[in-house]
Amino acid sequence: MKKSFLTPVILAASVTTAFAASDATTSVGDDVIAAQRAALAASTDGAGFGPQSPRDISAVDGTNTCVFEAAPAYTEMNLCNIHFHENAEHKGGEFTTYAGNGDGEGYGTGFKYDGELTEAELAPYSETVGAGEHGDLVPGDTIELHYVHTTAQITPGATLGSCLSDSIMNPQLRVEAQVFVLVNDDSAADFVELMKHEVVDGFHQAVNIPTDMGEPVQYAGSTTGPGYNEKGSPLQVTWSVRPKVMKVSISSVDAWLKDNAFDEDHAHGVRNLVINPDLLSPM
Repeated sequence: MKKSFLTPVILAASVTTAFAASDATTSVGDDVIAAQRAALAASTDGAGFGPQSPRDISAVDGTNTCVFEAAPAYTEMNLCNIHFHENAEHKGGEFTTYAGNGDGEGYGTGFKYDGELTEAELAPYSETVGAGEHGDLVPGDTIELHYVHTTAQITPGATLGSCLSDSIMNPQLRVEAQVFVLVNDDSAADFVELMKHEVVDGFHQAVNIPTDMGEPVQYAGSTTGPGYNEKGSPLQVTWSVRPKVMKVSISSVDAWLKDNAFDEDHAHGVRNLVINPDLLSPM
């Protein structure tokens, strides 16, 4: 969750581990990541920060003592923003393959789909998708999508600022997270349909949030994004992370990025996985 304010017969040989050309980011050394982790620990030590995100959703241990009430079910909140990160920020379920250290600024790192894709699914797509200064998206890429919800009365829009209002600047926040792998197959899930939103029973809702991707792991955490690699996020978020990965048509992702209510046109970077127990809530 980024913060900004005011992804005939098919022979066995045609099945291959998911890999994409956009993986070619030059990676920094382990020392750079270690230094970022040390800076995060130092800047948050004794400062009263609550539990942080992202985390390994299979690890239940955490010693952060800051407790806050879990946000209501997303059906009782307003959808305020939708965006996604290239590679999964969280680790667990079907996305445990480390993408590498990346550039040290959140790109080329995170976690990838563990499964295999066919050569047909990995075939090059004819268009450039989500081009930005850090590259674009291609078949085989993994993305983690965040459906962000708030208890504030708002209209869905761009950035986390859309989740706040002049009336409530400290609303409860919830993120429903789903990891996808992009495939060149128009029979795969339709991203545009998955992002469809409308008012239901008085609440802004994403009406097609996946419900068959395993039991979501819920925990107390924070906003994410690489801007928090060396400092704590002050915002409290109830997370619900689905452990299974859904295949989605890259052409539909392309279509959504070209026309959506959230001003999203590219994938965002990821925050380093938080592993310091002092910054993790017990699950």
